Amino acid sequence: MDAGGASATLSPSFDGETAVDRTDQSLIALRRILRATELYGRELAQKAGLTAVQIRVLQIVCETGRATPKAISTRMGVSQATMTALIDRLAAKGMVERQRSETDRRQTNVLITERGRAAVESAPDPLQQRYVKRFEAMEDWEQSLVVSVLERVAGMLDSAEIDASPVLHSGDLRAPSPQPKG
Repeated sequence: MDAGGASATLSPSFDGETAVDRTDQSLIALRRILRATELYGRELAQKAGLTAVQIRVLQIVCETGRATPKAISTRMGVSQATMTALIDRLAAKGMVERQRSETDRRQTNVLITERGRAAVESAPDPLQQRYVKRFEAMEDWEQSLVVSVLERVAGMLDSAEIDASPVLHSGDLRAPSPQPKG
């Protein structure tokens, strides 16, 4: 094993075993990434009652206390429709409020509530922050290699058209939130 926890490169064989082993290793690595994301999402849901993406929206709004939906969606790299759905869910939970801009009545600001601020402060360490810390500690050439490989994998999975933010999350951003029974 190397310092990152990955297995050492397999020695070549003449029967094609190395290619199969590398395929299996790549699939296992993908599953480990997906599993880490899933486990973090469960921990976050259990402790804060929110998804990682919802926490990220709250973090962005919390930075200044207010933000426009367009600014949040641009920063997260998601569509405005996706952002509207996220804000709707957060507003329903009392985490944010919408307020008409005093300077431009066509514009709406999203304001964080005390409940939203408390959720940000009590949320577990975001998985993406751990990733960012370790990624930024890498040499420039290593960062370039990781980005290149991840873009290639995303392309292999035909995911170029998926609306994605730089937040690690395994669920559907547009899935309706469950309605309380009663």
